[in-house]
Amino acid sequence: MSQLHVRARPGDVAPIVLLPGDPDRATLVAERFLEDATRYTEYRHLYGYTGTYRGVPVSVQTTGMGCPSLAIVVEELVRLGAKTLVRIGTSGAVAEQVRPGDLVVATASIANEGTSRQYLGGAEYSAVADFEVTRALAEAAAATERPSHVGLIQTDDAFYAVGPDDVPTLAARGVLSIEMEASALFLLGKLRRVRTGCMLVASNNIGDPSFVEQRVLDEAVADMIRTTLDACVELHQRGLAERSEG
Repeated sequence: MSQLHVRARPGDVAPIVLLPGDPDRATLVAERFLEDATRYTEYRHLYGYTGTYRGVPVSVQTTGMGCPSLAIVVEELVRLGAKTLVRIGTSGAVAEQVRPGDLVVATASIANEGTSRQYLGGAEYSAVADFEVTRALAEAAAATERPSHVGLIQTDDAFYAVGPDDVPTLAARGVLSIEMEASALFLLGKLRRVRTGCMLVASNNIGDPSFVEQRVLDEAVADMIRTTLDACVELHQRGLAERSEG
């Protein structure tokens, strides 16, 4: 049966799925990076496409903004056969060494959001990405000329809640950047036994109302997409991308 929100059927979705929040970014991946891409859903503008990259089947599926929307999409993708799910998106930089346009590979995310709390009944939990996916992403990022960082991020519900006064405390805790979906993705990866990862572009410094110039951001996003796809091919070649975690 077609899923309630991701209107697709088994076989429409590849085992490897990239997860942008923005439907336009999903279309960008399909049109610029995938070969023979076809759109399998456009319901609620949660655009989903499947094609190939370097001969490997890959899907890209819009999640929308925030953990509640992502959780719905990921649950349904897993039912459709997804095995490796990698978030691609933008984030606000916290750590001093992370500059706009840099790549950030998340090893784990502080779950400052309500979706994970509801899944866990309020229990404490460490939202950690799959090691093999993270290693592939980190190695692919290191092979590019763009600066990259690997480590802890934070996932928030409220986009405008964190301000400049919060940055020193977050930086002291080792947080590289803040976004809005990764911790729920990592949790669902463990609960549903699928591999998850996250690569981001730093779009601005927290507290700075100006974002990086659009041309510069577009170039960084393209590098993020290409690098993530290269990492997914590496996982496929090692026989890991289509295999459940654990």
